[in-house]
Amino acid sequence: MTPSRLDETVIESRSLTRRFGDLTAVDHLDLAVGRGEIFGCLGPNGSGKSTLMRMLLGLLAPSEGEASVLGHSIPRDAEHLRPHVGYMTQRFSLYEDLSVRENLDFAAEVFGVARRRARVDACLQDYALEPYAKTRAAALSGGWKQRLALAVATVHRPELLVLDEPTAGVDPQNRREFWERLFDLAAAGTTVFVSTHYMDEAVRCHRLCMLRDGRRAAHGTPRSLVAALARRVLDIHVDSVEPAVAALSRAPEVASTTQLGDTLHALLRPGAPSSEEAAPQLQRFLGDAGLVQARVRAGTPNLEDVFVAILLGERLEGADA
Repeated sequence: MTPSRLDETVIESRSLTRRFGDLTAVDHLDLAVGRGEIFGCLGPNGSGKSTLMRMLLGLLAPSEGEASVLGHSIPRDAEHLRPHVGYMTQRFSLYEDLSVRENLDFAAEVFGVARRRARVDACLQDYALEPYAKTRAAALSGGWKQRLALAVATVHRPELLVLDEPTAGVDPQNRREFWERLFDLAAAGTTVFVSTHYMDEAVRCHRLCMLRDGRRAAHGTPRSLVAALARRVLDIHVDSVEPAVAALSRAPEVASTTQLGDTLHALLRPGAPSSEEAAPQLQRFLGDAGLVQARVRAGTPNLEDVFVAILLGERLEGADA
């Protein structure tokens, strides 16, 4: 599938809303996700990601709006949807007293998988779990537990895989291998809807939706969202970082500053001069503040800048959203 084109819509929501008393967790959200797409959902804690997933799975009824998942109206047809969906929660939720094989076998039985033993053997091989087949799930490390959870979530070959921060607390190597498996699944036609806090994972998604206070604050491919901040980033090389950070907090054109080693990465406010124009102005500003050694250059935006921008109240729509 071409990531920017929805050849076949698997998930579609229209004004999807969920309220808990006076709190609106998801606020009139419109989304469309295509078959074979890895669609990332990002946002700070409390932004509505898990609530959105639970509604799309039919586990939570919306307060307003509607959703269609794999052609099923949700939550009305949730029971018909469940055999076609795999779901991984944030926390390991399998049976820790059962072995790896027993967990897979139990899930395969629940989903009514044909030729169950052969399918379990295939999952053990596909996820490199064969050496741990007889190991109790409780004895696995965090990365291997998540690998087992993914194997269980896909034992019935679901059309849609919903993953709620699946690699939280997992080391980089295991996260990389986990994502390689997600790409294999997507290439075979499985749609993946995943939430994450890791920017190196978000950039690997075909498209992203970033939430703020339950609302869609950014939407598009990672490349197009980063491009929306072109000419709005500065890199500042300084010898004295703390005084520079303090000075930049007083610069009216600077929205946010992040320290990267001995370099400061600054995001300019909307409507500020371009990075090329702002660089000499900010260098003079820092010089007047006593930081004559500062060197200011136009920088390259990244996905973390996008995340910061939406936290500061901006709304970004990529050209290929």
